[in-house]
Amino acid sequence: MTILSILFFVTALIYSSVGFGGGSTYLALLLLWAIPYQIFPIIALACNIIVVSGNSFNYIRAGNLNLKLLSPYLLGSIPFAFIGGSIQIEKELFEIILFFVLGIAGILLLINFKSYGNNSSSYKTLPLYISALIGVILGFVSGIVGIGGGIFLGPILYLFRAANPKHITTTVSLFILINSIFGIIGQLSKNQNLIEIKEYYYLLLAVFIGGQIGNFLNLKLFSTKILAFITSILVIFIAIRMGLNIFNI
Repeated sequence: MTILSILFFVTALIYSSVGFGGGSTYLALLLLWAIPYQIFPIIALACNIIVVSGNSFNYIRAGNLNLKLLSPYLLGSIPFAFIGGSIQIEKELFEIILFFVLGIAGILLLINFKSYGNNSSSYKTLPLYISALIGVILGFVSGIVGIGGGIFLGPILYLFRAANPKHITTTVSLFILINSIFGIIGQLSKNQNLIEIKEYYYLLLAVFIGGQIGNFLNLKLFSTKILAFITSILVIFIAIRMGLNIFNI
């Protein structure tokens, strides 16, 4: 499990550098390591919470919270993250959904990574019902597979130039944090036991350390655009690897 811990550490480091939690990649790694899939979402969501909690605190403290931007997405996502998390699905379907989630997320991020360095002062406000609908879809998908949904929300917000990069990054981090909390609650409603993750404490410790370092890199060293590009390549690579395994290619 040493290699898995290192990979979780690296994932947390890279994802936290762009304000993400890394849930999608944690899930893929757990799948490749043949961990019992019933506990996948709980581990991934717990790791999400650990990683983005620090980011969210730092972003809010820096004055980057934009409640007007965040609220509509949470309005739609919170109940559906719980509903999605409470749904029991078979392993084969779970793997296929995760494969498509990773693939689409990676492509979206790759297409839009240059926007992460865009400081344009011209922004567009999406209608409330569209923002809420996006929240519903992302919350539901996030709850089912055990991710925070930020890897989708980030590219969408940049695509529509919904706000400046600092406000988007803060919105994405808080979206992941709150979605992950309600996703775990939904997962536990399926008679899942939170105590089960104690056997994987080393993964939680690895992402805590990686998340703290990644947050420092984001704030001090590397541009968000470069880190978004690295993240997109990582997600696409893992999606391809999963696809090869799922479809026996």
